[in-house]
Amino acid sequence: MSILRSVTRNAALRPTVACAVRSLPALHKLPSHGMCTTTTEEPAAPRHYITGEVLVSKIFPAGFGWQAASVVAGQQGFEADSLNFALTTGAGDFAGVLAGHSLLSILKAMVGKGGGLGNDLVAGLWLASAAFCSGTAWQPTVNFLHDQAHCNFVQTLVGCGAVTGFAFFTGLRLGRIIFYPLGLPPMSYDNLCGDALLSVSIGAATGTFVGTDVTFTDNFLRPYFGVEDGMSDLQGCVIAGSSTLTGFLCMQTVQNVLLPRNANWIDPVKIG
Repeated sequence: MSILRSVTRNAALRPTVACAVRSLPALHKLPSHGMCTTTTEEPAAPRHYITGEVLVSKIFPAGFGWQAASVVAGQQGFEADSLNFALTTGAGDFAGVLAGHSLLSILKAMVGKGGGLGNDLVAGLWLASAAFCSGTAWQPTVNFLHDQAHCNFVQTLVGCGAVTGFAFFTGLRLGRIIFYPLGLPPMSYDNLCGDALLSVSIGAATGTFVGTDVTFTDNFLRPYFGVEDGMSDLQGCVIAGSSTLTGFLCMQTVQNVLLPRNANWIDPVKIG
């Protein structure tokens, strides 16, 4: 496994994503039915606005962080098929999401917006933890599909998106248990559906991240997202972030257009 290939991947979020894009207002006071909590006094922001926030603050940073961590892992001599490599890149995914979300939360708090800085940071920690799960799973999944199962590019893209999207979903559900004492809304059927829908978009992001892998001879995304030998580390990170952003945007746009009100994790989901 070449280290060049290993320096490609997501997110999560990888997952990214991760409330993935919106603050969680009044976590301690109001019940939550979806990824994000809303109040009756303040109507939910338009879906495209929320999607844009998530892309900038979490999805792009997730891909950027994973790629940056892969460079660090390579410098440390970690092979692409090693546990150290997987954990290092997962940590990069975590750091990217947490940093991007925290920066947005701080900026919102400075102008009197958001759901309260403490609640917003808890949400960021929750989303970043889910991104760690998908980010850690990404390279081992690509290694297996590419090297052992001998899948082509499209098969690997779809398979990797499914596996890492499920890893992100698992991280979200476990996070609702782990971070509940900090004020995160607990598990419910409504937010189960919301978490699942978000994870589908994260899977699209992490799947598109496979386009950064230039070892696939049939990689039709290579002209747009391929991380080539001659690129600088910074350029590779930007391209990686762009790939996850594009995958998430495409899938989330489909959800935004097709799903009715209160059937999208952004709204959030409300059953019954």
